[in-house]
Amino acid sequence: MDRVAGAIADPVRRDILVMLRHRRHSAGEIAASFAISRPAVSRHLRVLRDSGLVRDEVVGRSRLYEIDPRQFTDLVEWLAQFAEPLGWQHRLDALETEVRRTRRERLARDPTANGEEHTA
Repeated sequence: MDRVAGAIADPVRRDILVMLRHRRHSAGEIAASFAISRPAVSRHLRVLRDSGLVRDEVVGRSRLYEIDPRQFTDLVEWLAQFAEPLGWQHRLDALETEVRRTRRERLARDPTANGEEHTA
């Protein structure tokens, strides 16, 4: 997980991962998308490859890169512990509590009320 976290710490490498999210690209296509030198992009690709986040395949004279999603699993699971309290479940639980409180108050005021509105 440390190697993966270190690899995604750099904004250029994160941008490369986003670029590779939907399809594979050649090293040349990736390099052309950045305002840094090709050797610098190659170093970033090597870090991503060494971390296991991307894999490459030589096809003819091109080297094609694609994401290897398996390496994200541990990091995603670790990060999830911080997202859970902020998720929808917490908000839905609060809404359910409020709805029950309102129903109790309404029944306390009018024991014949059953939560349905009647129209005349």
